[in-house]
Amino acid sequence: MNSPVEWRISDSPVDYPQALAAMEERVAAIRAGTAPELVWLLEHPPLYTAGTSADPRDLVDPGRFPVYEAGRGGQYTYHGPGQRVAYVLLDLKRRGADVRAYVCNLEEWLIRALARFVVKGERRSGRVGIWVQRPGQGGMGGREDKIAAIGVRVRHWVTFHGIALNVDPDLSHFAGIVPCGIREHGVTSLWDLGLTPTMEDVDCALMATFPEVFGKGTI
Repeated sequence: MNSPVEWRISDSPVDYPQALAAMEERVAAIRAGTAPELVWLLEHPPLYTAGTSADPRDLVDPGRFPVYEAGRGGQYTYHGPGQRVAYVLLDLKRRGADVRAYVCNLEEWLIRALARFVVKGERRSGRVGIWVQRPGQGGMGGREDKIAAIGVRVRHWVTFHGIALNVDPDLSHFAGIVPCGIREHGVTSLWDLGLTPTMEDVDCALMATFPEVFGKGTI
């Protein structure tokens, strides 16, 4: 890839409808060849989004926060302060035209970024997203918690939506949904794991590891 990828960082929370509209506009421009690919780092106010596979029964507390139809794949997801959302708008036609490989690359990107904080992020068969193994008492048992969600949409081979990495969100806010339809596992964050990176630290890790997975060239 010779064409650079633009990085955008929003310092203030971005309303979800505003983000959707901005992505729609940029996807059209990328497809038309009038704008470069984009990775947009941001936070949202507290809200829930419903993917195309969302089960209404998984919306446990529908009045807690606004609920938006996302248009991406997947089920219910929470977004809010303390969570780094990265919207990834890439031209897959120029990157192999393989959606499954693209999702795998998003997972690898998160795994490498988490490794910068000495966190072992892992894939799980049949479950989208990145997970961490929590030790049990005395080193026995333990549980698996989700630390990052992935939800993508592809239109005319241009991607949008992306990833959501829990840095220091209010984890109680996830109680209003069954995150990604998975009832038997929990949710965690970097701070919940005992680490205290700033959002800027996380951004640096994401920006440093992105070219390792997706290729060099940024603006």
